[in-house]
Amino acid sequence: MVAPVLADPQLEPGDGSGTDNPRLLPGLYPASPQDLVALSSPPDLREPFDPLFNVDWSVALRGAYTKNTDGERFDVLLVPSVSLEQVGSRMRLQLDGEAEVAQPVNGQINVSALRLGLDGGYRLDRETTLTGLLDLALTQDMPGAPGVASTVAVPPKTLSGSVELGVERTFGLFNVEVTGAAGRTAYGTTTLNDGTVTDNSERNLWSLDSGLRVGYQLTPVFEVFGRAGVGRDMFDQPSTSMLVRMDATETSLRGGVSANWSDVLTAEASVGVGLRRFDAASLGEVVSQLYDASVTFAPSRTWEFTAGLTTNIAPPGPDAGGTARLEYVVNGRATYRVNSWLALRALADWRSATFAGSAQTERGYGFGFGADYLVNAHTALTADYGYSYAETTASGIRDSQRVAVGITMSR
Repeated sequence: MVAPVLADPQLEPGDGSGTDNPRLLPGLYPASPQDLVALSSPPDLREPFDPLFNVDWSVALRGAYTKNTDGERFDVLLVPSVSLEQVGSRMRLQLDGEAEVAQPVNGQINVSALRLGLDGGYRLDRETTLTGLLDLALTQDMPGAPGVASTVAVPPKTLSGSVELGVERTFGLFNVEVTGAAGRTAYGTTTLNDGTVTDNSERNLWSLDSGLRVGYQLTPVFEVFGRAGVGRDMFDQPSTSMLVRMDATETSLRGGVSANWSDVLTAEASVGVGLRRFDAASLGEVVSQLYDASVTFAPSRTWEFTAGLTTNIAPPGPDAGGTARLEYVVNGRATYRVNSWLALRALADWRSATFAGSAQTERGYGFGFGADYLVNAHTALTADYGYSYAETTASGIRDSQRVAVGITMSR
């Protein structure tokens, strides 16, 4: 009668009355539940207790009503996103992906944005850290949006990608950071209202950048720093308007100060000068002042305020003249968590741009506010309102108002 039981391959040998049972030997008994599962599973089927990545995902479905200079439109938006994160004793790795699919009423489905980002770091020792960053993006503006000319029926798609590597090291009170980056930007065609298709391939370019930042910790709160950068832009084709390639070398030099008060208030400000020198002697060079500043104030877990000023020197891009774009952007954001189920937010921005070698100018501003209502741990209702205004030499004054409501399901 006991023969079938004794034939069980999972039955431990011995009668259990002495040390002839392996589970009674030192270090093997008592065993945790995870150890019992591992002991009874073939080696090729065993799995680690912790997952390789912490996975977080969400899917948002929104309905949007937009009223702009050209009229009004209704859109249904699907925004899926995913995040993978791994944090170890020395390594940090995070992968983020997001897509935005728009379905205009009585229109065809359009993928307005695809984004993929990889951010990581590895600490070699107490003083040295390696960093890496990868960004890929495919975006397309909506017809009639501020900044898009009224003559444009289908704005061009923009494909951009960049990779950056860096090393940070501390030498006592000195902090040194060295970075190197490479990027690619390509533009699709522009379709006008009369059916004309404009090729923007002459704006496609490769870019290389390098930077050096040296900081000195004056006090536990304040740090002074200097930053130098050298970049190179190389275009695929000569410009049809300039009849030469707009390849250029860009150098910049900045000095500033940063501060951190126990992570409650962090701020940084710098000023400098930038020089963009073209290979073609006929294009000359562009010199501009550089201003950058940022501040974050978080007095409690419920309130957070951020503001920033940024200066950009870049190629003019599609549908723009001149040899270089000089842009100043100011933005701000405030968030307030009323309680565990309601969060409010507001944002605003102002921007101004001029073009070297052209009389074109751009300026504009925008603001918006929104709210998130948490139905449960995995479901949130969202509502947003945004206003945007743009005044350009090419397309005049254009503005847009947008209201969007929807639901977000998350892990």
